[in-house]
Amino acid sequence: MFLEFIYPLTKYVTGFNVFVYLTFRAAYAALTTLLIAYVFGPLIIEALRKLKIGQAVRTDGPATHLVKDGTPTMGGVMIIISILFSMLLWQNIRNAEVILVAVTLVAFGFIGFLDDYLKVTRHNSAGLPAWAKLAGQFVIAGGVVVFLYVNGGEEITRLYLPFFKNPVADMGFLWIPFGILLIVGESNAVNFSDGLDGLLAGLLIMVFIALAILCYLSGRSDYAAYLGIPYIQGSGELTIFCLAAAGACIGFVWYNAPPAEVFMGDVGSLSLGGVVATISLIIKKEILVLIIGGVFVLEIASVVIQVVSYKIRKKRVFRMAPIHHHYELSGIAESKIVIRFWILGGLFAIIALSTLKIQ
Repeated sequence: MFLEFIYPLTKYVTGFNVFVYLTFRAAYAALTTLLIAYVFGPLIIEALRKLKIGQAVRTDGPATHLVKDGTPTMGGVMIIISILFSMLLWQNIRNAEVILVAVTLVAFGFIGFLDDYLKVTRHNSAGLPAWAKLAGQFVIAGGVVVFLYVNGGEEITRLYLPFFKNPVADMGFLWIPFGILLIVGESNAVNFSDGLDGLLAGLLIMVFIALAILCYLSGRSDYAAYLGIPYIQGSGELTIFCLAAAGACIGFVWYNAPPAEVFMGDVGSLSLGGVVATISLIIKKEILVLIIGGVFVLEIASVVIQVVSYKIRKKRVFRMAPIHHHYELSGIAESKIVIRFWILGGLFAIIALSTLKIQ
């Protein structure tokens, strides 16, 4: 919206031409969200505290978490608000992909909000029934994928694999259920990774920076041709969104670092997870995103393994799932687990980006 007023002025004030550059807008979008989260964080945390929106900690989890009971949650609201405000300042809001990602952010955030709200009002860790949460996620994901299928052009149903320049298959109509499962799966995988102070926000910073690089390259026909990746017209604008999300997570982790003053809650984790998957579908990195978010894959895989093992063998593979709790119960300090998972997340992001040249 801000750009609508600035662009006409570039004819008269040469200095305003800087607003035309995507990299400039992306950098300042990140700075904007970071400052909003940092400056208004204390006010939001205090408001959540006054409203008694505190996290109910599971009694069957690590004993060290009991002291966190009552810590303000729904902190993901500050992330969503800061991203949306930054979009109004720095993005081309007429871009269809930008609008789609924003709608995804808000829609999944609403499901997370309902889940968090029920947890708070009931004073326990049970929020929305699993079937209701999944139903909402599938409906939203279905709308997103069908929109892309109808409006995405001939590239949209083609499947690209890391280390291969050309698409390995055209999935046709099957791309729709594939895309829906990816969005729902990624949203829940990110949600499962939110269990330790600073863990998820730190991982998302690296994921969104990697996605920002991929969006920028995919939106440039020259770079895309050189790297042998599909050129997606208009996807460059998503670079701004990704760096805005990274900046918001940096501002959030200032207050979420151990000991956390606020938790992200499902309103943040479900929405950001849904956005990560949606962006990967737009830029044709559906499989590569599983490497970028490798830690998320490990987290949800540990939950699946634990549930299947217990149902079939009546035995648990891990002390507790998701896997970060397994390490906690094994005696490793929470801060050490967080830092090690951050390192692992960084390695996954580097490996994913390296595939652009190894193909």
